[in-house]
Amino acid sequence: MARPLRRRASLSFLNGLKPLIFYVTLLLSLLCSAGTGREGIAEEELFLDILRDEAVDRIYQLGKVSDADNYLERTFLSPASMRAGNLIQKWMEDAGLKTWVDYMGNVHGRAGGVNATAEALLIGSHMDTVIDAGMFDGSLGIICAVSALKVLKVSEKLGKLSRPVEVIAFSDEEGVRFQTTFLGSAAMAGILPATALKITDKSGISVQDALLENSFETTEESFAKVKYDPDSVFGYVEVHIEQGPVLESLAYPLGVVKGIAGQTRLKVTVEGSQGHAGTVPMFMRRDPMVAASDLIVLLESLCKHPQNFLSYDEQYARIPTESFAALVCTVGEISCWPSASNVIPGQVYFTVDIRAMDDTTREAIVLEFSHRVKEKCQSRRVNCTIEHKHNAKAAYCDKELSLQLQQAVHSTVSKTPWSIQEDVPTLMSGAGHDAMAISHLTKVGMLFVRCRGGVSHSPAEHVLDDDIWAAGLALLQFLEKNVLY
Repeated sequence: MARPLRRRASLSFLNGLKPLIFYVTLLLSLLCSAGTGREGIAEEELFLDILRDEAVDRIYQLGKVSDADNYLERTFLSPASMRAGNLIQKWMEDAGLKTWVDYMGNVHGRAGGVNATAEALLIGSHMDTVIDAGMFDGSLGIICAVSALKVLKVSEKLGKLSRPVEVIAFSDEEGVRFQTTFLGSAAMAGILPATALKITDKSGISVQDALLENSFETTEESFAKVKYDPDSVFGYVEVHIEQGPVLESLAYPLGVVKGIAGQTRLKVTVEGSQGHAGTVPMFMRRDPMVAASDLIVLLESLCKHPQNFLSYDEQYARIPTESFAALVCTVGEISCWPSASNVIPGQVYFTVDIRAMDDTTREAIVLEFSHRVKEKCQSRRVNCTIEHKHNAKAAYCDKELSLQLQQAVHSTVSKTPWSIQEDVPTLMSGAGHDAMAISHLTKVGMLFVRCRGGVSHSPAEHVLDDDIWAAGLALLQFLEKNVLY
């Protein structure tokens, strides 16, 4: 047994060295390509300082901007969110960008280039977080974009842009506070109705109230000004952590996204009869907690084995069995009233998140779940309602933008001998991104960055410093090849 164990340990050690070998080789090749003169070497060293060292420092700074003391929480228009926006705006100005904040709290930084009236390339991600978040989700994409433009500024190329480039830090993507995602990017894309201003959080504060509390005089008229004219936009690019394990399993730092799964969010409310835990006989109870538990288990079974639930009539005949492989369903939040150990609850609600790469599959699951909920609730003598909180169709990335990003990634990684034969990975995203909303405005492209263990929405979320550098360098090369004279 000793020999195989030693062999596995040796392989593990060598695999662990791969990222180090990759970046040492990359740095050496960059320095060599810059020539032997001190001027060329200094320029590449400056790129390293900006794209890695400064970018990493800024991500960690944002990671400390939180509304909670012991974990990261930064939701739409919270005090921490406003502080984060101010920091990002300062960094945008440091990169030579003209900045402003729109009526939905999105922070913008723009470089006009040679032709300030041309269609603009947008680059962005979100500055809000989930509760008990990691520090790279969202922030990484904003900082990489600002860093790449700062490199153009210090190398005196920012004024040579063939079209305007605009970096956007979206105010809301996660949808934590108001239970509806993409408030920032959907408003820009023109797919968020003005009625969204009336949506309230758990404290009864509306979106409009929250905006006014932060000095945004957002009326229906000013809200309409957040929307961009599609004719003014060339395209959108987003850099984001993968939030999955594929790139790490391939020992590859970057990948190009070909599409994003569609998503439906529901809120299920179950109402029964509130009563004393010790005096109401079991056969007389109309317990919404037990009914809700039954519905949650039903959802799991439906999403694990959809073929056992869906009847293949004319409506579902078009669903290919292989499309079920990417189907995922989650109950992420549950609450009851009055929430006391000696009281049978009177009301329970829980959230449902359903995602699939195929929209027909997702819609079929939503419809089937809704039908089964009605049946279950009738049999348990409780009242059930289902609210549709969010619905987004699957979004597919533009082939030309994806090819340009792929070339930029290949240009970055092919400088190393051990990875030159590898194709740039292309991936589908099960997570939602601002690119989904912006796809209603313009063509989109996405670049994924490897994250440790594929862990995200957790304090354990982590991206290597040198992977941040690779992402910034790839974005810089994309800009230099496609948006510079």
